[in-house]
Amino acid sequence: MRLSIVATLYQSAPYITEFYQRASAAAKQLVDEDYEIVLVNDGSPDNSLDLAVQLTQSDSHVIVVDLSRNFGHHKAMMTGLAHAKGERVFLIDSDLEEEPEWLINFAEQMQSDPCDVVYGVQELRKGGWFERWSGRLFYRFFKALTGLALPENVVTSRLMTRRFVNALLRHEEREVFMAGLWHITGFVQRPQVIKKHSNSETTYVLHRKMSLLVNSVTSFSNAPLVGIFYIGILISLIAIFYIVYLAIYWMFLAKPLSGWTSVMASIWLLGGMVISFIGVVGIYLSKIFSETKQRPYTIVRQIYAKNQN
Repeated sequence: MRLSIVATLYQSAPYITEFYQRASAAAKQLVDEDYEIVLVNDGSPDNSLDLAVQLTQSDSHVIVVDLSRNFGHHKAMMTGLAHAKGERVFLIDSDLEEEPEWLINFAEQMQSDPCDVVYGVQELRKGGWFERWSGRLFYRFFKALTGLALPENVVTSRLMTRRFVNALLRHEEREVFMAGLWHITGFVQRPQVIKKHSNSETTYVLHRKMSLLVNSVTSFSNAPLVGIFYIGILISLIAIFYIVYLAIYWMFLAKPLSGWTSVMASIWLLGGMVISFIGVVGIYLSKIFSETKQRPYTIVRQIYAKNQN
């Protein structure tokens, strides 16, 4: 099979029919009938699954992978890639904010400039000032803490060769951060500037972005743990100098020290830092705990396809 189109479904009912039609047209233009469309239902609460299953009954190109519950966008994407069989794999969101027709442009660039991945990059990040600001801040923090310079404002859409997909699927961690995995997998990757549409409000609100930042940093760097060590050394040095100062003050000035404010401030400062440091260590321990259990990152309930073979 020459081409696989992979997309995830979550509250995708308003878009799925148009997405299918446009993706099918782009695939036929590129490879005629030698393609498949893999739709992964990530526990969508609407009737996305029913609509997708109807497509499998009328078109043998469509395959629906129904997950047992909602596992998250990134894990659902990895599951879809694992079920794709094409020599080239086009990954895209199904909400039509990313155009299925980009497949043609990506394929042309891959043909003219041989590479393993062509991925979309927004010329200007969609959304309001807060979304743009928080997105920029995310990439700055991630680079500072991990040393990995991820391409900024990337979108889900990307055309990949089979060898890149096979290499990507070798990552078996349970805490999946796709942008990081795409980057560290390597190979030759080329960007293409695109304009992403805005059909709905983003689901990545502030607390989800903070959670994504913590997950991504702790998955790709031990910098917070190293930082704790150096901060501890710094506090110890400050404490030593302060003890020397107090001893000299007591021996030569012979004045009683009230010290209440400094003592209480020190207790609260050190107590807060100790608790936060324990929290950082706890995050890493929780990841070790998750990885050692070796639970599957998704569970497939059923696969729907017209051609069962």
